[in-house]
Amino acid sequence: MSTLPPCPHCRSEFTYEDVGLLICPECAHEWRRETAADAASGETARVWRDAHGTPLSDGDTVTLIKDLKVKGSSLTIKVGTKVKGIRLVEGDHDIDCKIDGVGAMSLKSEFVKKA
Repeated sequence: MSTLPPCPHCRSEFTYEDVGLLICPECAHEWRRETAADAASGETARVWRDAHGTPLSDGDTVTLIKDLKVKGSSLTIKVGTKVKGIRLVEGDHDIDCKIDGVGAMSLKSEFVKKA
C-alpha cells in the first residue's frame, strides 16, 4: 500500500517520488510533499543545497567545483579547495566562510559540493 498522497490536480493514486518532488504520471503535475507542521505554520524553512542537491548545514566542510576569481584581486581560488566550517546566510552569496591564504569570503552554494 502506498503512503504517498494522491495527485492534488487529477486525484490519481499512481504518484511517485523523485528527488524530493511528488510526481503524477497521468497529468505530469509536480509538487512538494507538505508535512503537517508545514501546513499548520504556513511557512517552510529554507534548505540550502550544494551543486549536486545535497543539503548543507552550518559547520559543514565543502569543496569548490570550479575555479573562482576573487573580485578586486588577481587571486584565483582553485577547484578542489576545501572550506571548513561554513556559515549559511540569506542572500545571493549564501555561504560565509574563511579560506586559508585568502581570508573571509562569501560563496554561492552552486559552486561547492559537500565533502
